[in-house]
Formats: sequence, structure tokens, C-alpha cells
Amino acid sequence: MNNNILTLVKTTNPDAASLKPVDKALFGQVHLVGAGPGDAELITVKAMRLLQEADAIVYDRLANPELLEYARERCDLIYVGKKKDQHSLPQEQICELLAVLARCGKNVVRLKGGDNFIFGRGGEEVDHLNKQGVECSVVPGITAAIGCAAATQIPLTHRDHAHAVTFITGHRQNGQMYINWDLALQKDSTVVFYMGLSNLDEITSQLLQRGCPADKPFAVVAQGTSNNQQVVLGTISDIAERLKSMPLPSPALLMMGDVIKANGYAQQLADQTMASYPAVAQA
Repeated sequence: MNNNILTLVKTTNPDAASLKPVDKALFGQVHLVGAGPGDAELITVKAMRLLQEADAIVYDRLANPELLEYARERCDLIYVGKKKDQHSLPQEQICELLAVLARCGKNVVRLKGGDNFIFGRGGEEVDHLNKQGVECSVVPGITAAIGCAAATQIPLTHRDHAHAVTFITGHRQNGQMYINWDLALQKDSTVVFYMGLSNLDEITSQLLQRGCPADKPFAVVAQGTSNNQQVVLGTISDIAERLKSMPLPSPALLMMGDVIKANGYAQQLADQTMASYPAVAQA
């Protein structure tokens, strides 16, 4: 077993020094639980029950901290959050941590913002646990695209505007973005980019170079579904410039498609966001 992981477990849990790996029949279980997009009330009933029953909760940066209030008094709360270029623990060690806790007989909840299987590394964690002989289950959560669509009333599909929806990661891996640009340019569809805020300039530039109409509606939703939600609307040709005067915090979701103009509610939210930037509102 990874000594760094065992050290982390001992540091986090005062009683961990007395824990010893047990017979496989006494292994605990790991539940991968989607924490939803931000609003703590959007978690499922099953997820809430598992949090209440957990011996250990391994949670990330985007899980609403209010959800930890469901934990019982002696539950171990272990933070493994990640930001750009700032990882509290490498993914490989997170996977091993889950396995170590289960081998010590713990009932573990892996609490992940959004849904574990939508750009959440859930597949890697399940694969590792299966190889370690640890029983696991997956409880779906509302992914950011669904949550932000509901919160802004931007329908991802619409009979008159979009017959398909595509989720794409805008995050770089090994310095490169692996985006299927042809897929992103499909007609009559909505495209949602996860983790793409820092690469917005390149994403919009590449789409324009490949023939995307300059007036294609574009939205950026920051901290969606939370009390701090902010919305900026524009087109693919001007959205990056708009954000220079209204810098938004992460996490933020990028949405592109004619559905953005399906109703006026998103524009109301964008007007409220603009009003919070006095220099922009007065321009």
C-alpha cells in the first residue's frame, strides 16, 4: 500500500493508527456520490442517506460544504479538492485512498461536484476499486450542464432550435485541448464546454476559424445554481471581450447555441450580473 496514503489516513483520522487491513469479507464499501451543481438542495435522497451513514467522506472542492452537515459526529471528513495547477492529492492517490479506507472496513462516500461520470474521474476510481476487490456503487448527481440550464432557463434541447446537445471538456491535458471541433460545429445543436473558462479565447477563436457564425449566441454561467450565480451573454465573436470587463470566478460553464435566446430569463440574469459591475453598467 502507498505509504503516503496511509500517512494521509492517519493524519486525517485520529483513530486510524489502530486500523489494520481486514479480511476481504470485512471490507467496507465505497459509494461514488454526485453532489450536484452547487445548490445543496439539489442532491438526491439516496445521496443524503449515504452521507448520513458514512464512516468517511472524501470530498472535492466543488461539493457544497453544506452537504457535510449530514455527516455523523465521528465521520472522517477528508478533503481532496483540486484547482488549476493546485491538487491537494494526485488522482492516483485519491483512488488508493478510497481503497485503503474500504480495506480498513470503512463505509466511504466519495463526494464529487456535479456527477461523477461527467468529467469527474469516476470511471478511473471505479476501475481502481474493482481491481482492488472493493465493492462500490455510483449515485448520480445533477451535472453542471443540467443544473445551469435549469437555473438560467436555457433549454439544452428545443424543438425549434436544438435537436442534440454535446458536452465537451475545455480543459487542457498535457498542455493540449482534445476537442472534436466538427462535433462542436454541428448544426441545430447546443454545445456545453466544461472547465473551459481559462481557454475561452482559444475555444472561440478556433470555432470562428472553422466557420462558426460570428453571431452564434454564447453564454457563460459562473457558480451556477448557487446564490452567487453570475451570467454573461454575448456571441461567439464578442463573449471573450465581454468577460475582460466582467471577469467571472470559477467554476464556470460555457454554453453555445440558438437555445440561449429561446426566452428572456437568461437575459434578465445577465442584466443583473452587469449591474454588479458598475463601470460596465454605466458605459
